[in-house]
Amino acid sequence: MIYAALAGNLAIAVTKFAAAAFTGSSAMLSEGVHSLVDTGNGTLLLYGMHRAARPPDRTHPLGHGRELYFWSFIVALLVFALGAGVSFYEGIIHIMAPEPVVNARVNYIVLGLSFLFEGSSWLVALKEFRQQKGRQGWFEAVQSSKDPSVYTVLFEDSAALLGLVVAFAGILSAQLLERPELDGVGSLGIALILGATAIFLARESKGLLLGEPASPEVQKKVLAIAQEDPAVQRANGILSVHVGPEEIVAGLSIEFEDHLTAPEIEACVERLEARLKKEMPQISRLFVKPQATGTWERRRKAMAEASEES
Repeated sequence: MIYAALAGNLAIAVTKFAAAAFTGSSAMLSEGVHSLVDTGNGTLLLYGMHRAARPPDRTHPLGHGRELYFWSFIVALLVFALGAGVSFYEGIIHIMAPEPVVNARVNYIVLGLSFLFEGSSWLVALKEFRQQKGRQGWFEAVQSSKDPSVYTVLFEDSAALLGLVVAFAGILSAQLLERPELDGVGSLGIALILGATAIFLARESKGLLLGEPASPEVQKKVLAIAQEDPAVQRANGILSVHVGPEEIVAGLSIEFEDHLTAPEIEACVERLEARLKKEMPQISRLFVKPQATGTWERRRKAMAEASEES
């Protein structure tokens, strides 16, 4: 999916820049910058995925999965700083010193072809995101997703399609009304779209960087597996954090049967690790803390109160 978007954006960027140079359109130049930024962003996402796939080492014992989250955050910053920033600057300059668009037909042809290519990439991203989200709502799926590479491409392609519509409206209105400053207004509209997209992506990446827990379904399954072990009196709860889209570090609070010896508790922990590795490979690290139920409940209430206050 990312490779398709990357190749398409690069070809579109070159075409838009050529059209902008030939016609003098501010909105088309902003669209060229937009596609160029999208090309760079796709490259950064691929780089992040490559870096995140590295195994744990001495300096990163929990793995490198969060590298993808870091580069996703950088992508959001680039969309805002370069995409929205350059488009805003171009819009202001063109409004203050408007110049009529020449050979507007070239712009319309390029915009139409760009819409076709961007639409194809958008459909691929949409199909993959639908498979990932299941029965969840759209925004709920984005907020709960732990793989930014999927929704980042989808939102960038969506912003690209909206930008093409705005660019078309700006160029057409400037031509029909003979007011070339409206072409600059189109650039401002593109800047607004890119700014809103960047803020949304940055917000989601921030949550992943800080550490988001596993889904309630995953947590319930881990607790159910732990509770089924005969050595476990009660599986009190779980603390979990995603260190990658498919990598979860989990800490289990367990109250063991009172009669167990230390070797028997160790054997129980080994059984739990082996079963979770087989049935839930996304649990990359498991830590077990023997803990009384009352102690866990007090800690859980303290965390709930802290969440309400924040």
